[in-house]
Amino acid sequence: MIAIVDYGMGNLKSVSKAFEHLGHPVTITRNPRVLSEATHVVLPGVGAFPDGMNNLERFGLAEPLRQMIETGKPFLGICLGLQLLFTESEEFGLHRGMDVIAGRVVRFHLSRSDHLKVPHMGWNSLKIKQNAPILNSIEDGAAVYFVHSYYVVPEDSRLVCTQTDYGVPFASSILRGNIFACQFHPEKSQAVGLRLLENFARWKP
Repeated sequence: MIAIVDYGMGNLKSVSKAFEHLGHPVTITRNPRVLSEATHVVLPGVGAFPDGMNNLERFGLAEPLRQMIETGKPFLGICLGLQLLFTESEEFGLHRGMDVIAGRVVRFHLSRSDHLKVPHMGWNSLKIKQNAPILNSIEDGAAVYFVHSYYVVPEDSRLVCTQTDYGVPFASSILRGNIFACQFHPEKSQAVGLRLLENFARWKP
């Protein structure tokens, strides 16, 4: 069973429907016991970092998620769910994250010559930096869907799984042990996104 964390910030239904379309049973929950019993855990997210972190703490989910990740259970973070794993974010001031991954969340600062707008919204391509089972059948240069103004900068650059360029190259996904987390939205990325979700559902790190 795949558990999707409900902390009041995620596009829960679209993520849930994507897994169900692939034939995988899903439950949406904020119950730590249910999370501990699931085979895989997904932390989606849409919105601001401080609100997301506050909600995780308010619902008593931050520490259970840290402990669950330490057990080696497959974990998928999506968009804000990626950013919350990091040490801190500069969104609306400096805010502490879950500190599972050492690093910061920073805003795009683009020059006028880039002719690019913030937020970064729409389709963009992936440059694969790690060959991993989670990316099986996903080709270098595959296009996925983004909506974000901030991106993660891990202290250990070896954790970058895919990279994307938007005025600057940024980590569009990271991989560390049982954690895969992506800035893009696989549930909105059509065939490529469904392939990634299928890979995750079958993943045994």
